[in-house]
Amino acid sequence: MTGRPTGSRAACPISASRPTSRRVTASTEHPLGPEHIAACFALSKSANWNQNEADWRLMLELGRGWGLSLADGTLIATTLALPYGSFAWISMVLVHSAHRRLGHASRLLRVAIGDLRARGLTPILDATPAGREVYRQAGFRDTWTFKRFLKSGIDHVLRSLADHGKTRFVPDFALDREAFGADRSRLLRALQQRLPQAARAQPNGFVLGRDGREALQIGPLVARDEETAMELLRSALAAVPAPLYVDVVDHAPKLQQWLQTHGFAFQRPFTRMVHGGERAPGNEKLVYLVAGPELG
Repeated sequence: MTGRPTGSRAACPISASRPTSRRVTASTEHPLGPEHIAACFALSKSANWNQNEADWRLMLELGRGWGLSLADGTLIATTLALPYGSFAWISMVLVHSAHRRLGHASRLLRVAIGDLRARGLTPILDATPAGREVYRQAGFRDTWTFKRFLKSGIDHVLRSLADHGKTRFVPDFALDREAFGADRSRLLRALQQRLPQAARAQPNGFVLGRDGREALQIGPLVARDEETAMELLRSALAAVPAPLYVDVVDHAPKLQQWLQTHGFAFQRPFTRMVHGGERAPGNEKLVYLVAGPELG
């Protein structure tokens, strides 16, 4: 992949297992905890992913993770699972570049799927084209799609609106449950604190954002209609400078076109996939920006 991904499958798609090697047997599988955050961040940074330590801390607080470490303690692979009601997000499927194509990601993916199925949770993830076929072989099915766009540089997208829409943010948790298909109020409350200057709310929608290692990310954006979504997006983008990532659903081509006319470049597509199912939870027509492939 090119660019600077933030998604959990953006740069290191899992690959089919190969015969066990000495490097595989020399690794130890273990749960991830707060004591691993620095190593997790070093791993994602080495892959040029955008997550920062706050992202790792949040995801481990929301869910659970598994890692593979060498005998010297070096963390070489991770996979996380974030539970949301009756389903869970598989996230941060990541392998160090020197240890790829040895079955590490497939191994941890099987562990995550087994754990979720044992708890009665349906695994869901967002896949890049490179990882999509491998996930299909693991039992995941396509649902809907979105695209990532990047605004480079350091300027504001819309300086003329920099003071527009600075109202007190009141999350519409009921609207989000309808859109996403589960209660993720813990995530939304955490994101409120991450990029408060971009948080916006109206009676028919809201938008949040967060800081990253190299770029800010705007999302999620949930709205009853495209007009509301556009107004929220414009206001949020006016409040923060580039570089910026946005992950825009494909049912909103006008938003995608507007972003490209304002300096955003297409990066890559994603497919939302459900393990053993044909339909993603919630109502995707209410979703305009996802929170990110690692969060849902």
